[in-house]
Amino acid sequence: MTEHNSQIVTRFAPSPTGFMHIGNLRTALYSWLLAKSQGGRFILRIEDTDQERLVPGAVDVIMDTLKITGLDYDEGPGVGGAHGPYVQSERKEIYREYAEQLVAAGHAYYCFCTPERLQSLHDADGIGGYDRHCRDLSADEVARRLAAGEPHVIRQKIPLTGETSYYDEVFGEITLANSDMQDQILLKADGFPTYNFAHVVDDHLMGVTHVVRGSEYLTSTPKYALLYDAFGWERPHYVHLPLLMGRGEDGKVSKLSKRHGAVSFQDLLAAGYLPQAVLYYIALLGWCPKDNNQEIFTLEELTKSFSVDAISKSPSIFDYDKLNWFNSEYIKALSPAEFAERALPLLKETCPAYVAYDKLAALLHTRVNTFAEIPGMVDFIAARLPFDAALYTNKKNKTTPELCAQILAAVRPQLTDALWQNDALFALLKDYAAASGIKAGAVMWAVRVAVARKGVTPGGATELLEVLGREESLARIDQALQELAE
Repeated sequence: MTEHNSQIVTRFAPSPTGFMHIGNLRTALYSWLLAKSQGGRFILRIEDTDQERLVPGAVDVIMDTLKITGLDYDEGPGVGGAHGPYVQSERKEIYREYAEQLVAAGHAYYCFCTPERLQSLHDADGIGGYDRHCRDLSADEVARRLAAGEPHVIRQKIPLTGETSYYDEVFGEITLANSDMQDQILLKADGFPTYNFAHVVDDHLMGVTHVVRGSEYLTSTPKYALLYDAFGWERPHYVHLPLLMGRGEDGKVSKLSKRHGAVSFQDLLAAGYLPQAVLYYIALLGWCPKDNNQEIFTLEELTKSFSVDAISKSPSIFDYDKLNWFNSEYIKALSPAEFAERALPLLKETCPAYVAYDKLAALLHTRVNTFAEIPGMVDFIAARLPFDAALYTNKKNKTTPELCAQILAAVRPQLTDALWQNDALFALLKDYAAASGIKAGAVMWAVRVAVARKGVTPGGATELLEVLGREESLARIDQALQELAE
């Protein structure tokens, strides 16, 4: 394994082509953890050389995501540093200089093939690829065509024989036959570099010691290793992360995509997930702490536990049920004030006529998986739902509409002057159940269905009575009695 300088330097280098995919966020997280766990530096670099795919505002999304998740960077846009600029389109002239160095050293060449010719190669075999047509042009012909201003690219001159190997920290020794590699484009006709070239130059110039990225780049990396060797530069350590998979409705597992649900960080936030729950859940998709089975972390705890040798080679499945559990645990860990602050806008929007939001927030705090569930959970507060006689029949508690009507008629007078507080109301209904010989569960069921008018609610009968208040609760019980009688 190649030795590097003592300080670890990692980078996150996304393309601003849309939202932050969960896979990209995991790459950023592992890259950040690798640097911070070793007292190193973490760089943000924007790889925008593919100008046609740029999405306005995407750079802001990247920077906002890192800020929200606490993945602060030591160098990058908005922060600066000794190796800027940190946006590749602002480094255009740097890449030409290095590409021409490779040409002069015999490791790259000018290619004048037209798009039409390249398309004909693709049409001929249905695969594409390049036939090295311009690889051995004479120096005189190259000079003449450059002087004539012919459009051209610069291609890497891959050795035609032998093998190229490199060591990956997760997958071990990776070897590829040179004959299986294309003479890839390094500099495009518009003067912009390709990703394949720009990131190698930038990683070297920025002192990056460890490159963290997805395992889809495992077989591309020999080409990059050859570039390092051609320049005489020290290769970085490579850390390729396992694939992220999703499970479809049919149970089949495939690479995580939109057909599996929300797969961008922004979509998950919009769906009511906490940033820290998403971040710490994806931390465990391909890595687990070696010394314990801890699943709930702070960023500081995660940093202390992280090590590259605990990263798995096996693909990981993004499981929404597991994420829901994670999110519910992090929601429970919020203080009552923090939960209420987050829940209040949803409660006010869903229940504009309601006033005791603090009581409602306290009822919901330990019962929600995501904040997006809240409107559906409190719809019965916002308005009285339609009457459904079937709700009054419950096999477990052996209730019928007739028994529920009997219970409601009996407890209604007792509730009129009762202390309107959960514990007192619970004791009142329990005492009635004991005195009447009716199961306590049946009593609670009758009252809960009468006031909520739905089968599944956040909280039991007396909790709902307290949240709804005396006047509204009694009015709903009266309405239920009238409906049951009819």
